[in-house]
Amino acid sequence: MDWFSSVAEAMGLPGMGSGGSGGGGGLMGLLPLVLMFAIFYFLLIRPQQKKAKEHKAMLGNLKRGDSIITTGGIYGRIVEINDTIMTIEVADKIRIKVGRGFVSGLGSGGQEAPPPLPK
Repeated sequence: MDWFSSVAEAMGLPGMGSGGSGGGGGLMGLLPLVLMFAIFYFLLIRPQQKKAKEHKAMLGNLKRGDSIITTGGIYGRIVEINDTIMTIEVADKIRIKVGRGFVSGLGSGGQEAPPPLPK
């Protein structure tokens, strides 16, 4: 065993020689990785999951008459709604069909779409 210890020490293998270096070096090497994962979880992953959960709840609570904004920036009022597709009215008698997943948020209460730009 003595010969192996001296060879291992000469090769620079950690923890193999008789130098008394403890086995805690491996655990201390993992500590920065664990800390980085914890930081990423609390700053990035958790808020994103919370926002996705709120968006899913908002999509589930949509009903006829709600004002919405699509991901494409279209303002409208829901006229007809089913599981995957909804029909929204964007102006008088102008209706378009939009996938339910493409609703980005609720529009302002009774306010219609923004006024057109001046010519």
